Amino acid sequence: MNAVTVRTATKADFAQVFPLIQALWSYNVYDEAATRAVYEQIVRDAQCGGQSHSFAFVARKRDEAERADGGDIIGFCHGDFFNTLWMCGKTCYLSGIITAESERKRGVGSAMLAAVKAVARERGAKAIILESGLSRTEAHRFYEAHGFEKTCYGFELTLG
Repeated sequence: MNAVTVRTATKADFAQVFPLIQALWSYNVYDEAATRAVYEQIVRDAQCGGQSHSFAFVARKRDEAERADGGDIIGFCHGDFFNTLWMCGKTCYLSGIITAESERKRGVGSAMLAAVKAVARERGAKAIILESGLSRTEAHRFYEAHGFEKTCYGFELTLG
């Protein structure tokens, strides 16, 4: 397992985060400018601290994070907070958690998930929820190993 550092994502990280996004959701075609605009909005909101409805983190190998250039980004995650009636309070929605394929099963996802849990507790969330594609059985095992339970089916209606 690699020692990993996790920090708040910045606007400057986009060039390294974009390929991770493209690789995870390969069934989608991403317009780089449109993706950058959404990424920058998430990062801008996340940098507002406790007043924010969002969070965004990047992960790097600890030995590389100390380099002058900060090293390569090997993971990214982001999400939002919102109030729900079914939880009678704040819920943390983990919108995406991505680890570079070459770094999977080396503690990167676990380190990012620990950061998500910490910010969720800090902001008073009652639960962390997420969605994962039906075919992503390896990801499902990861979530279950970290205490998540399958509780529902997700549905989507594309408007357009």
